[in-house]
Amino acid sequence: MTALRGLYPPIEAYASGHLDTGDGHSVYWERVGTPGAKPAIFLHGGPGGTISPAHRRLFDPARYDVLLFDQRGCGRSTPNASLEANTTWHLVDDIERLREMAGIDRWLVFGGSWGSTLALAYAEMHPGHVSELVLRGIYTLTKAELDWYYQFGVSEMFPDKWERFVAPIPETERGDMMAAYRRRLTGYDRAAQIECALAWSNWEGQTITLLPEPETSDIFAEPDYALAFARIENHYFVHAGWLEEGQLIHDAGKLAEIPGVIVHGRYDMPCPARYAWALHKAWPKAEFHLVEGAGHAYSEPGILDRLIRATDQFAGKS
Repeated sequence: MTALRGLYPPIEAYASGHLDTGDGHSVYWERVGTPGAKPAIFLHGGPGGTISPAHRRLFDPARYDVLLFDQRGCGRSTPNASLEANTTWHLVDDIERLREMAGIDRWLVFGGSWGSTLALAYAEMHPGHVSELVLRGIYTLTKAELDWYYQFGVSEMFPDKWERFVAPIPETERGDMMAAYRRRLTGYDRAAQIECALAWSNWEGQTITLLPEPETSDIFAEPDYALAFARIENHYFVHAGWLEEGQLIHDAGKLAEIPGVIVHGRYDMPCPARYAWALHKAWPKAEFHLVEGAGHAYSEPGILDRLIRATDQFAGKS
């Protein structure tokens, strides 16, 4: 039996800085690997998540030159937790600014979960600048997907965790959980804001792996992380990512000439596999891997193995 692949060894960034977007945000970026090697960009999840040292290790450092960045309002980007000038299309523009800053014409785009949403939005708008796509945990932000996770669906699989998620919201407001959370996450009651941020963030952290995995979920319980994560994610989801319903699958024809790999866990709770399957059918040039015995997180062994094999596969291609 072939051994599962794991992360490359730890590596430090060889360059880093902040990009002034010109509209009040300063976006943190870093580069790892070998300068001048195959260019790639890593798009983190959330929205409202952050890059981590582990994300640098998804690529062979001898064969890749990878740019990673914290999206607007989160991680080391400032202002923290800001919702102003913070939409999918602002982020797409940021990716283009970073590409131009780096002097790159075409690069591999890697994104998981919300990062897959952003990668698809970017690639469908700028297909000429994408050499390949590596996508994990496909999320297309349709109403059905959002309702499944925040209204009824995953609630049936995790009744204990769902009870903790709905606890800060009065029963009279639970008919629209995203709207009820938005009122509190953007309100002036600091205690309620923190309580709701932690409840929102922990709901995700505790449902993204097939089995409990504290090393993955613990960051979601940190108040500073949770506040940016919950505020920004809720902001994006209340607005359905500023996407038309079904837009990303409908426009997948724009990816026709882009090679890619889609990796999705069979038991992914936040992102039902049917949407990954729909993308696969709409974009036949991409390889499709539905990983058995896996949930949503990139760190799950079967998913990680496929991701490393995908970046290795494209490493020698210009």
